[in-house]
Amino acid sequence: EAEDAVQEIFIDLWKSAGRFDPSIASEPAFIAMISRRRLIDRRRRNSKRLDAAASVPIEEIDVDSGQSVGPGVEIAEEASLANDAMRTLKPEQQRVLRLAVCDGWSHQQIADKLRMPLGTVKTHVRRGLIRVRELLESDKPDRPGRNAT
Repeated sequence: EAEDAVQEIFIDLWKSAGRFDPSIASEPAFIAMISRRRLIDRRRRNSKRLDAAASVPIEEIDVDSGQSVGPGVEIAEEASLANDAMRTLKPEQQRVLRLAVCDGWSHQQIADKLRMPLGTVKTHVRRGLIRVRELLESDKPDRPGRNAT
């Protein structure tokens, strides 16, 4: 998946090279902008696939067949766990984190939209990500260093 994303980014960079204007932005900024847009597009496409996978009724999944339920179901389960972890955050922190992570907004865009200081937005995102990661890691039974009870 990551290799495909990198390849798509390089293709976009190649196609967009003629639009680069050093008087507007630096090369790294130009590359970052194209990369960000491509990754957001991929996320949107993948979320549509995830919605389609989630629409399969659970009764239709044959657990006894020995076949894998597929990556769509696994992703849906992980997304559900992440969503549950997000719900433990304060409402304001949830909103900021969803705009940043799910919608792909920049910290500055969030600050402008919510009329919040940029530093506060960055703090909400950082602390929210740390908290969600902690909750997700504590939920893994095979996590290294975890004591079996």
